[in-house]
Amino acid sequence: MTIRVLLADDQALIRAGYKMILDSEPGIEIVGEALDGREAVALARSARADIVLMDIRMPTMDGIEATRRIAADDDLAGVRVLVLTTFENDDNVMLALRAGASGFLGKNVGPDELINAIRVIAAGDGMLSPKAVRGLLGHLRTQPDIPAATRVPLDVLTDREREVLVLVAHGLSNEAIGERLYLSPLTAKTHINRAMTKLGVRDRAQLVVVAYQSGLVKPGSPAP
Repeated sequence: MTIRVLLADDQALIRAGYKMILDSEPGIEIVGEALDGREAVALARSARADIVLMDIRMPTMDGIEATRRIAADDDLAGVRVLVLTTFENDDNVMLALRAGASGFLGKNVGPDELINAIRVIAAGDGMLSPKAVRGLLGHLRTQPDIPAATRVPLDVLTDREREVLVLVAHGLSNEAIGERLYLSPLTAKTHINRAMTKLGVRDRAQLVVVAYQSGLVKPGSPAP
C-alpha cells in the first residue's frame, strides 16, 4: 500500500530535501507541496494525502492551526500530521499534540528516522522524538493540576486498559508494557488500540495527552 505524503513548509530548500529523501523510498509517494498552512489544509483534501509533513512557522496560517483544522474535519479523518520543526520546545510539542498531530520530530532527524516515522504514523501509531517526549513531560510537570471540568472521562475503559494507558503516558513501548504487565507485545497493542477507539483519539501520541488531561497520570509521577 502506497503512503501518500503532502509536504507543508514555506522554505523551498526544505521541501526539496524531503522530496529527495522520500522520492526514492518504495511505498511512499509525494502528492503535493504547500507553502503555508491554509494551502496544506486544502491540499490534504484535494490530493487525498495520508500523511502531512507539517512545519510550524509558516505565513498566512501556521502549522498548529492547519493541524487543528485537519484534525477537526470529518472528511479528513484518515489524514495524519507529522510535525517537523527546528523549534522543538515544550510549548510547541504540547500545542501540536493538542491540535491533533500524530507525531513531532525535529528537522535535524536523519533520513531513516523520517521514513520510519512516516511508516509508523501511517500504521496508526504516534511518533515523538526522544527530545519531544522529554519536552512534553517537562511541560506537564510545570503545569498546575488540570481543573476537573476539563478532564476526559475514562469510565469507558477496562481496568487493564487504564493500566496500559498509564504506561503509555510514561513513554513505554509495547514490548516494555508487555513485560511490565506479563502480556505479549501484540496483546499490549490490542489494549492500546481499544483504548484509542473508546476515547476517540487517533494514535498513541494523543493517548499521552488524554492520560494527563483526565487526571489519570499526574505530572512528575513515576511509572508504576
